[in-house]
Amino acid sequence: MTVADIFIDGVGALPPVLLAPMSGVSDLPFRRLARHGFGGLIFSEMIAGREMLQGTEQSLRMALFDADEPLASLQLAGRDPGLMADAARLAVDLGARLVDINFGCPVKKVVNGLGGSALMRDEPLAGAILDAVVRAVDIPVTVKMRLGWDRDHLNAPAIARRAEQAGVRMVTVHGRTRDQMYEGRADWAAAAKVREAISLPLVINGDIETAADAREAMRLSGADAVMIGRTTCGRPWHARALADALAGGREVEPLPPDEQARLLIEHYDLLLEFYGENRGKRIARKHLLRALGRHAGAADIVARLVRLDDPLAVRRLVADHFGEVTDPLRARAA
Repeated sequence: MTVADIFIDGVGALPPVLLAPMSGVSDLPFRRLARHGFGGLIFSEMIAGREMLQGTEQSLRMALFDADEPLASLQLAGRDPGLMADAARLAVDLGARLVDINFGCPVKKVVNGLGGSALMRDEPLAGAILDAVVRAVDIPVTVKMRLGWDRDHLNAPAIARRAEQAGVRMVTVHGRTRDQMYEGRADWAAAAKVREAISLPLVINGDIETAADAREAMRLSGADAVMIGRTTCGRPWHARALADALAGGREVEPLPPDEQARLLIEHYDLLLEFYGENRGKRIARKHLLRALGRHAGAADIVARLVRLDDPLAVRRLVADHFGEVTDPLRARAA
């Protein structure tokens, strides 16, 4: 099966690369950049169903989609089946074409509220949430989970099987347990037991950056596609580059420096426009630090960046760092 099979009405071919829901990262400006030349699924940030129904400014901002965002995909977190069903209905009203249920978030704030990966310790409640959301909407419902709470409780196959029974259309497995958080290496092979348990499209997630990683993760897990997340921070174009590499049977080709600089400055400007200058500068700094920190010997430019507050100076620093750039970029940074 392919990722496109989850849409009953058909959407044409989709690449076997999905862009993960990432809190504080996959907002509307990030998704706009990631969509350049990439036709795969890109998920919103994780949104708490209760806050979404309360109409908080932050949750509604997180649920914004562009009118031309063709496969708007929204991830919900929560532990109340009725509330999650109502939030899924609201997601449809806001333009979502797919709702993903979060059974995988490991952070304390979510787990202490008995959401995210905490639901893997309560299989009956997890099943009730799956049933309620699937019944509530006519769009595809998917689920993202971890291997289990810890190595002694690897129950992802059981929950995936329950998800298929509920009518869920796709399962994503992050190859870690909750107690690992983001430490160690993702165990792609452990997800093979999920592949054996379901006939749905399976997506493998965790520590996938290169085309070689993606191919090996799919081989070991039996998955139909990969989901990438943290590796795209500071480079929202990476999903497209990885999809192109897989389609071409090669390794990922880095963007030319001037193109990287142009896109980073475009992302910077989008963030300032979307959040307002003061908040936007703080959020943008996080993305730029990740982008520039990947480069050898970047300690100096990173130190300079954290001291800059003027947007013009930030743009100029990025343009200068990437060397010779195109005239439009020089005009934008000047």
